[in-house]
Amino acid sequence: MKVAIGSDHVGFTLKEALKVYLQNKGFDVKDFGTYSEERADYPDYAHPVAKAVETNEADRGVLICGSGNGVNMAANRHHGVRSALCWNEEVAKLARQHNDANIIALPARFMDEKEAEKCVDVFFTTDFEGGRHTGRVKKIDE
Repeated sequence: MKVAIGSDHVGFTLKEALKVYLQNKGFDVKDFGTYSEERADYPDYAHPVAKAVETNEADRGVLICGSGNGVNMAANRHHGVRSALCWNEEVAKLARQHNDANIIALPARFMDEKEAEKCVDVFFTTDFEGGRHTGRVKKIDE
């Protein structure tokens, strides 16, 4: 699976850890930045990740900023992108099962590396349930 990843300066350290974590699990990870802890604006990294998912350059995406909200809002501006702000495993699982989310947005200020790993693990191993959720997900892009 191809994964696009990006963060602002607040999420940089967590992004770097998750990039290695995902690569070690066999994912093909493309890093869209930022590449340091120097101040950076989250839309500059959220949009390229979302564009990669939107154009099928990546199957899924991981975005990280301080609260997770900024990257999530920017990503959801893209057609066909369903970015979900996730702060624990259960929310990440439901984002996939019920919403067919294709980008996970993580709040670096509110989770440690181990919790982030649990979130991405469940996000990448949970399938969309379909069924009653299919019609709802289709209405997102209307």
